[in-house]
Amino acid sequence: MLANLSWKLNRLRAMGAPEVAHRVRDAVQQRLQARGIGLVPVPPPASLARFGQPWLGLSSDPAPHLAAAERILAGRFDVFALRDVELGFPPEWNRDPKTGTVAPVSFGKTLNYRDEAVVGDIKCLWEPNRHLMISDLAMAYRLSGELKYAQGVQILLESWWRQCPYTLGPNWSSALELALRLVSWSHAWNLLGGMESPLFQGSGGQAFLQRWLASIYQHCHFIAGHFSRHSSANNHLFGELTGLHVAALTWPCWPDSAAWLAQTERELEQQALLQNGADGVNREQAIYYQHTVADEMLLCVLAGRANGRPRSAAFLQRLETMLEFIAAMMNVAGEVPMIGDADDAQLASWDKSPGVNVYRSLLASGAALFGRSDFKFKAGRFDDKSAWLLGEAGRQAFDGLPVATQTRLPRSFADGGYWIMGANIDTPLEVRLIADAGPLGYLGIAAHGHADALALTLSVAGQAVLVDPGTYAYHTQKQWRDYFRGTSAHNTLRIDGRDQSESGGNFLWLRKARAQCLAWRDDSDGQFWSASHDGYLALPDPVLHRREVSVAPGARRIVVEDVLECKGTHEVELFWHIDPQCAVRLDGGVLHIRGKQCEIAMHLPDVPGATMALVRGGEQPVLGWIAHRFDEKQAAPTLAWRARLDGGTRLRTTLHLMTSDL
Repeated sequence: MLANLSWKLNRLRAMGAPEVAHRVRDAVQQRLQARGIGLVPVPPPASLARFGQPWLGLSSDPAPHLAAAERILAGRFDVFALRDVELGFPPEWNRDPKTGTVAPVSFGKTLNYRDEAVVGDIKCLWEPNRHLMISDLAMAYRLSGELKYAQGVQILLESWWRQCPYTLGPNWSSALELALRLVSWSHAWNLLGGMESPLFQGSGGQAFLQRWLASIYQHCHFIAGHFSRHSSANNHLFGELTGLHVAALTWPCWPDSAAWLAQTERELEQQALLQNGADGVNREQAIYYQHTVADEMLLCVLAGRANGRPRSAAFLQRLETMLEFIAAMMNVAGEVPMIGDADDAQLASWDKSPGVNVYRSLLASGAALFGRSDFKFKAGRFDDKSAWLLGEAGRQAFDGLPVATQTRLPRSFADGGYWIMGANIDTPLEVRLIADAGPLGYLGIAAHGHADALALTLSVAGQAVLVDPGTYAYHTQKQWRDYFRGTSAHNTLRIDGRDQSESGGNFLWLRKARAQCLAWRDDSDGQFWSASHDGYLALPDPVLHRREVSVAPGARRIVVEDVLECKGTHEVELFWHIDPQCAVRLDGGVLHIRGKQCEIAMHLPDVPGATMALVRGGEQPVLGWIAHRFDEKQAAPTLAWRARLDGGTRLRTTLHLMTSDL
């Protein structure tokens, strides 16, 4: 109770007067809706005269899709860290598969889904309810023609409608969840053949059709009345707009459909430019959300194009620039640093190949869509997802692009706050160092940003060496949520045991560190980058942290200097997180790191009284972890350098790369 009150007070602090007024109106609306006022329990009749045009192609390999569908029919699912868990067919839709908690079927908008005692882990509960398995079954039907897969779709939908009645339960608490469910339904509708589907034959089939259309209308009406606004108008709003937009294109069956289509077209155009900078960096400052929003933009482009509603040149240009940023951040092995939050969300599970790379997939689609040979180079192949979305025409466009031998992608993203340094970039011998001096996150709450100002990541020959440990947890396990988004989980410096920014909740930052790049040079003499942040100026004795990074030609030597401007005495900690695939050894003041194709000697700051420790999987305090996937973590070596320093100080860390090939 006290934790909930504290969160509400902190959330209020992040709002301006217009948002407070909006929240009050929304609360009144919710109370009225809980009494049935403003709802549509009986949707208007749907016109069956016209439906949207499909935009999906076909996979080249049916086998993995059929295997996935068989597993679904057997009631076995993957939900984040839960692998091949038996949930039943159909599953209990209001039950959290992780904790077993069954959420109450009360009015969804007033249900406290943040309370683990009430709903369990809401992220795990919501995941199956996004209905990717319904589009999975529809894919299997499209590939095989076997009716059992289509009938499986009907069984799942009818069970969901029974267990999750309109506006009741946790699956009616978030407009984003409804929007993503609509996207899955749209995919399934198209793959099942639309109105020609055998599911709609006969009087029973027509009854099923009317029930589905009624639920679609209720979903659309709900989303249109509950858009995320003000400080919550981040990727949630973009996802909500995408879901309603795709629904209005797929099912233009009601008078409201035209208004929904016009509104979402207009707002998608606005939000694409607001939420993504001119340099292509998504303002959430979270690489996975860069993927999420770009994926939604791609879907809107393809669905609109198929239905005579093309996106503007500005929208397309911003999408292309976003993909360019992903390509620039990607190392030669196809990996990008795990900066900011990541929830592993996808719009559909199009590609069943092991080790699917969502970033390379986006670049494959972008190569075909924009005619970019450099995207093709980074993507490597035309993947299964791109085949589903772009069809044979997309494959031909991809194959027809010339083979690039090098890329000329940008190295500086000043608006988003990322700089790429190193040598032999995009070759098997590349050294790739990424420096972060971006904003904390987007809008007043900066929901998905981490306290990672001036952090660095390093990969050598495609292998991660110095890493961002990722995310791991969202709504539950506060200790772990705080750690993975905190300063000690990043390759930067912490003062007096405090994060650079002050957290007010799992998705809320109060005081926000502001970082700025002071200098950037990239020439024949190497690279130099200097940046600072003000996150510790709020201390009783203010501290300004400035970091300078010098990379010698060929990147054999990298010097990191942390400059502290202060007057008093402070506890200073410097963290270096190493990928668990690397072997590490601490020898005095030198950390030796051995990767598959490199050896690095990291000479740590030489300060009297400093202590150095290698930590793996520490829990008191939490330190030395990495999470490559949501809800999964593993121990990873972390070097913690600590000293009590008096007055202004300059700390030098030098990395010597000792690989004969470099």
